[in-house]
Amino acid sequence: MADEVVLLDFWPSPFGIRLRIALAEKGIVPLLLQMNPVHKKIPVLIHNGKPVSESLIALQYIDEVWNHKAPLLPSDSYLRAQARFWADFVDKKIFEIGRKLWATKGEEQNAAKKEFLDCIGVLERELGDKPFFGGDTLGFVDVTLISYYSWFLVYEKFGNFSVEAEHPEYIAWVKRCMEKESVSKSLPEQEKVYDYAMLLRKKLGIE
Repeated sequence: MADEVVLLDFWPSPFGIRLRIALAEKGIVPLLLQMNPVHKKIPVLIHNGKPVSESLIALQYIDEVWNHKAPLLPSDSYLRAQARFWADFVDKKIFEIGRKLWATKGEEQNAAKKEFLDCIGVLERELGDKPFFGGDTLGFVDVTLISYYSWFLVYEKFGNFSVEAEHPEYIAWVKRCMEKESVSKSLPEQEKVYDYAMLLRKKLGIE
């Protein structure tokens, strides 16, 4: 019986984007169902009727189930633990700091700008001379982190900075990721995400 893969998603969500990338890397075409995140926790991966929640857990699940192609986590136990650590670092830092960049003003926004660029610097140093965080190929941390790139125009415009000017090696990594069809076709256009952020700011009453 063929696998039935359904992804409950919301198009600008970095947490859903990463699962779309991972499935594309594995050659799996899911049925995409758009959900309203106000009422439902997204994304949810449903594999043969069984739901898997939380994007990093679902990402590991995808890698384990379809392990015959494009492995995301390394086989070495220590390197696997390191990959999980950095993926967790990304989600604890980038999402919350990024939100402050477009949803706050004044001192709080300025503090978020410094924290965001410091965080990118930490990630840039961890990348080092490697093409990808996973080494020579796209890996678990790469898929986790690149999913936020659609929001970078939002972060940069509201924070009034340029990531490329501050951290060119990071953007060089972004460009390497974007050469992969699994990535470029899974990320929504930055301008579209910017328009969505503008709508959110209006709903929050931020002028």
